[in-house]
Amino acid sequence: MTIDLTHARALDAADPLAPFRNRFQLPDGIIYLDGNSLGPLPRATIERQRDMTTRQWGDGLIRSWNDADWIDAPARIGAKIARLIGAKPHEVLVADSVSVNIFKLLVAACRLSPERTQMLSEAGNFHTDLHIASGAAELLADMRLDVVERGALAGAIGADTNVALLTHVHYKTAERFDMAALTAKAQAAGARIVWDLSHSVGAVPLDLNGCGAELAVGCGYKYLNGGPGAPAFLYVAEALQDRLLSPLRGWFGHARPFAFEDRYEPAPGIARFQAGTPPMLSMDALEGGIASFDGVDMADVWEKSIKLFALFETLAAQHCEELSCISPSDPGARGSHISFRFDHAYELCQALIAAGVIGDFRAPDIIRFGLTPLYLGYEDVARAVAIMAEILDSGRYKQPRFAERGRVT
Repeated sequence: MTIDLTHARALDAADPLAPFRNRFQLPDGIIYLDGNSLGPLPRATIERQRDMTTRQWGDGLIRSWNDADWIDAPARIGAKIARLIGAKPHEVLVADSVSVNIFKLLVAACRLSPERTQMLSEAGNFHTDLHIASGAAELLADMRLDVVERGALAGAIGADTNVALLTHVHYKTAERFDMAALTAKAQAAGARIVWDLSHSVGAVPLDLNGCGAELAVGCGYKYLNGGPGAPAFLYVAEALQDRLLSPLRGWFGHARPFAFEDRYEPAPGIARFQAGTPPMLSMDALEGGIASFDGVDMADVWEKSIKLFALFETLAAQHCEELSCISPSDPGARGSHISFRFDHAYELCQALIAAGVIGDFRAPDIIRFGLTPLYLGYEDVARAVAIMAEILDSGRYKQPRFAERGRVT
C-alpha cells in the first residue's frame, strides 16, 4: 500500500514541536504509538539517573535526603505537574500509584459525608478504578458502589451520592467527559468527583481550578514519560486539604515524621497524603520526564494532537476500511489517542509490532494508537497507516504466530 507522504512531510516541516522529538531516545525503524501506555525514555533522564545513582546515592548516601533535597521531592515534582493540570503548586503531590491514590481519596472524601451512601462510577471504566472503588465501598459502613452506563451518569448523581469516580479520558475509546459540567452537577447535588487524569495529563488541556474540581489522581508513566511504574500523583483543592484525612497514615504524612511519635497527627495541607518513604530512583526519573515539557505550550500540544488525529482518521478511513473508529471525531469530546474495533485486533496489533509499528490492544477487540505530540510526527502517522493497510490487504495478520498471547497484551 502506497500513501502519498507529501502532505505529512509538509506538516512536519511546519511543526513548532518537531525539535522536541530530540529530547527522546527512540529506536531507529520504530514508529511508537504506545506513549499513552508507556512513554519513551527522555534522553536527559539517562544522565539524571546516572547522577542519582553514582553521586546522590553513591557518594551522598543518606545525606542526600537533605543535601539533594530528596525529602521535598513529592511536593517539588507535584508543583511541576500542577502547571500541566491547571492547579496551584501546593495542590499536587507525587506519591504511590494511581490505585493507592484512588483509595486514599475515595475513603477520605466519603468520610466527610457518611450519611450519603452512594459511590458512583462508570460501567467500562478502567478496571483498577472499579476494583479499588468496590474495595473502598466494602470497607465503609453502609456504602454501596453503583456502576452505571456513561450516558446515565449525570442523571444518577443525586441527594444520596457521596462521591463519583470518573476517568476524564476513557482508556479505550478516548471519550472525554465535560469536567466543568459534571463537577458543577455534582456540587449542586452536594457530591464530589474524584477525577482520574491518567489519559489526560500531558495530552489534553486541563484546568482543574477553573473547572472547580476538588479531587484527582493521575499517572506518571504515560504521557509524562516517567518510566515503567513511575509514581503517580494526586490533587486536592486547597480549600479541602485540611478537612480530609488519609486512611493510609504513614510516617511521611505525619506533621513531624522525624519526631517518631506514637500518636498520629496529620501534616498540614496535601502532605498528609504521603504514606511511606518516597522511592527516589523512580521519583527522579519522573522529574526527568516532566522536564520534557519545559518550554512547551500545552496549547501547541493539543493543536498538534488534533491534527495528528485528523490525519490518522482520514487515512484509516481511506485505506483500512475493515476497521471501525470508535473515538469521537469532535476534538472537544476526546483525548489524544485513536481506537478502532476489529475482530482480529490482537493479531493485527502483533503483526504491526513485528513490522515496527507499536500500538496496543485492549480486550476484546480494540486496537489503540497513542498520539503523543512531543515526539510523534505526521509522517510517522502516514507510514503507520500504510503499513497497517498492507497487513490488512495481504491478510498477514492471520499468521498463527500473531495469535500467540503473552502475559502482557
